[in-house]
Amino acid sequence: MKRIVLLGCALLLGAADQAPDHIVATQSGLVQGVSSLRDPAITVFKGIPYAAAPVGDLRFRAPRPAAPWQGVRKAEQFGAICPQPREPFGPPPPAMSEDCLSLNVWTGAARPGEKRPVLVWIYGGGFLNGSGADPNFDGEGLARKGVVVVTFNYRSGALGFLATPELSRESGHGSGNYGLMDDVAALTWVQKNIAAFGGDPGRVTIAGQSAGAGSVGFMAMSPLAKGLFQRGIQESHARTPRDPDLRFLSVSHRTLPKAEATGEAYALAHGAHNAAELRAMPWEKLIEGSATIDRDVQTGTTAKPPLFRPVIDGYVLPRNYSGTMAARSQNNVLIVAGNNADETGAVPETAFATLRAAKGPPRAGSPQVNVRLADFHAYARSKFGPMAAEFLKLYPASTDDEAARASNDAARDSNRISTWLWASEWTKGTQKGVYTYFWTHAPPGPDAALRGAYHGAEINYTLGTLYAANRPWTEQDRAIAERMSSYWANIIAKGDPNGPGLPIWRKYDAKTSEVMSLGDRWARIPIATPQRIAFWKRFFATQDAW
Repeated sequence: MKRIVLLGCALLLGAADQAPDHIVATQSGLVQGVSSLRDPAITVFKGIPYAAAPVGDLRFRAPRPAAPWQGVRKAEQFGAICPQPREPFGPPPPAMSEDCLSLNVWTGAARPGEKRPVLVWIYGGGFLNGSGADPNFDGEGLARKGVVVVTFNYRSGALGFLATPELSRESGHGSGNYGLMDDVAALTWVQKNIAAFGGDPGRVTIAGQSAGAGSVGFMAMSPLAKGLFQRGIQESHARTPRDPDLRFLSVSHRTLPKAEATGEAYALAHGAHNAAELRAMPWEKLIEGSATIDRDVQTGTTAKPPLFRPVIDGYVLPRNYSGTMAARSQNNVLIVAGNNADETGAVPETAFATLRAAKGPPRAGSPQVNVRLADFHAYARSKFGPMAAEFLKLYPASTDDEAARASNDAARDSNRISTWLWASEWTKGTQKGVYTYFWTHAPPGPDAALRGAYHGAEINYTLGTLYAANRPWTEQDRAIAERMSSYWANIIAKGDPNGPGLPIWRKYDAKTSEVMSLGDRWARIPIATPQRIAFWKRFFATQDAW
């Protein structure tokens, strides 16, 4: 018997047993998917428009509804990716076009109305690069576990986050958050259409890594996204608002006046004196030079945030992190948040000798990449000022080797403590709670010794997509991926990672200074010693709120 995915009843397409295979009726029209090559039980729908092409007069505006179509739209190919700078040493990118606001759905449902839990994945890339077609985000892994998976494209860089005073006046509520409004539009589409694919619009989880995690956080803070999802997963960089690292991480944001000033300067540098000229400019010219940093942000390191990123505009984002938590105005959703062992300044033990032998500037956010004792002491004095002596007492070092290890300890402690402090404030404004984690497993391969549990190392495990990455996966890796994707599937399905055969993962509790270690160890661990926790709490208290 042919497998059929349909919306509605026989009145729409005729009797179900006469309907074409893999056809679903969305509010814009009929779409026809294809069976996954790896698992024919999973149907994939690619390149479905969720909004109108933001071209011409629609450039630098909130997304508009997609135009309806007649007949059956083939959903067999990914849509074009949104315009973005080309990676200088990477492979040729897929086709780019401003007509890029499309999404993709993976489902194992045999009929509508099954009410399977839904995951909407938001890619990272510094709000500059990326797409929902990245094979690492393939939805089949979680679809096999009963989840309906959605990925989508959103505007990034200058096209997604450029603000000017004229654009703000034109909208009546600020400018510069078109990429975030695309997120809202995609989530709205899911609410209206996902039941046709067997999904439950009342059980939607949004998840992302790096800038994708930032988008999850911003959606959790945005009144425009209220009610559009029930759970959020932030893979890397949920931080206390007084953590100075927030200034350069992918979860960074700008004030509207600063965004308007830099956007106007960017427009003038590209020969545009008004919004009409910005909209008439070919996108290829408009994004020239957009892969740049915000030179006005002082971080104390060589790292700087990207120039184009979300804006506290009073509309999409009424308040910044500290203001949102002080007002208890975040959306009432469950949040899962964590960090990786070898990101934001930390490196694996196996990399110490290699990094000391290397030449180059400090790593973003770290005491130093090439950790030498004198540099470590200089870093302490520069960052901690009058608290430097206490820092060096808590992280003592008398040789280069000891300085390297002390640097690592400090980076990891800071990451864990910062997320713990964020959770203590976030949970005051929601009844849903928080789960926190610390990822420790290094993916296998020739770069494992140098990169360790790097930024993004967890993605293939959590999404169950080891098949999408060319690495020498072992049985251990496959077992880790099975466990991690089961945790994520449980979170998506019921808001609780726990299930049969899985180590117990308890919710965040402000009374315990612990975090769940995932990857190489499956247990709660201290975030740091009591003395180090007390130091970082006092240090963060001296920093500006963000």
